[in-house]
Amino acid sequence: MRTAVIVLAAGRGERLGGKTPKAFVEIAGRTILERALDSLMAFDGFDRLQPVISREDFDRYAELDLPPDPRLAPPVAGGAERQDSVAAGLAALPEEFELLAIHDAARCRVQAGDIARVVSVAEEFGAALLAVPARDTVKLVSDGAVARTPERAGCWLAQTPQVFHRGLYAEALAKAEADGFQGTDDAELVEHLGAPVRVVSGNPGNFKITSPEDLIAAERGIAQGEAQ
Repeated sequence: MRTAVIVLAAGRGERLGGKTPKAFVEIAGRTILERALDSLMAFDGFDRLQPVISREDFDRYAELDLPPDPRLAPPVAGGAERQDSVAAGLAALPEEFELLAIHDAARCRVQAGDIARVVSVAEEFGAALLAVPARDTVKLVSDGAVARTPERAGCWLAQTPQVFHRGLYAEALAKAEADGFQGTDDAELVEHLGAPVRVVSGNPGNFKITSPEDLIAAERGIAQGEAQ
């Protein structure tokens, strides 16, 4: 199946602080978006990479130091919500791409081997995501108090890429829009449709950069990788 990845980089990153949009913040000399695209292009199973950025950031994108990879499509403008941005990326992809991966640029250190495994599982089963088991006890909280403590063995922390047969995801996106449903990730839209999503064990290093502390951790991980 011909496979495309939508790379979501339209968020402003308010929790990160500063005036620079998150995708264009630098880590060890390269922006988060550059590092994300580098990581995704290292997987040769992607036939198209489709960045989605804020309309305000097109000039910033033009200044990036990106390799001349023919798989990398020009960016498209994202929307107000995550689902709007994914829909914009999906609309830009020709129908020939039957398998769809969706990745947060803020997870800029994803490994090609993990991508290969989740893509393979999704191709077979229709929907799959990377995730890691929760290491800490998880508390469900309501009105500032613990409502329930779920069994930790069954709790996993979702990552990206999340990968779907295109037709299945398009159906899930349409139902979410019709129902006024907003998912916190793309797998939740498919769950809302009632379809199963397979879980593929990922890597703790594939964390999402959200806070200044995450930037420090990512820079440390990059330095350690380069020293090996």
